[in-house]
Amino acid sequence: QVQLVESGGGLVQPGGSLRLSCAASGSEFTILSMGWYRQVPGKQRELVAAIQTVGVTNYVDYVPSVRGRFTISRDNAENTVYLLMNSLKPEDTAVYYCNADVQKGLLRRPYWGQGTQVTVSS
Repeated sequence: QVQLVESGGGLVQPGGSLRLSCAASGSEFTILSMGWYRQVPGKQRELVAAIQTVGVTNYVDYVPSVRGRFTISRDNAENTVYLLMNSLKPEDTAVYYCNADVQKGLLRRPYWGQGTQVTVSS
């Protein structure tokens, strides 16, 4: 089994910054890609940013509403993914979930963190 543990959410004023972290733990697994999703009540979970390492190159992508403000990064040695969020807006308020696409033996499946609340308000 693989566990994802998130941290770093909280309350911040508009224009402020937060950094989310997500650490994966378990035994004998390979993370193929990682990402951050967010969800507000009554809406579908939305992919915010994703990162995939191929060789020594990290490939990243963002939903247009956060491009230029959010930065996803990954520490492969620590199986940790980060989301640096700058210039936060009230519409960024949501529960943020870490996701990892994991290969364990012959099986491949997604894993999810427990979610961390981000609130942007004055």
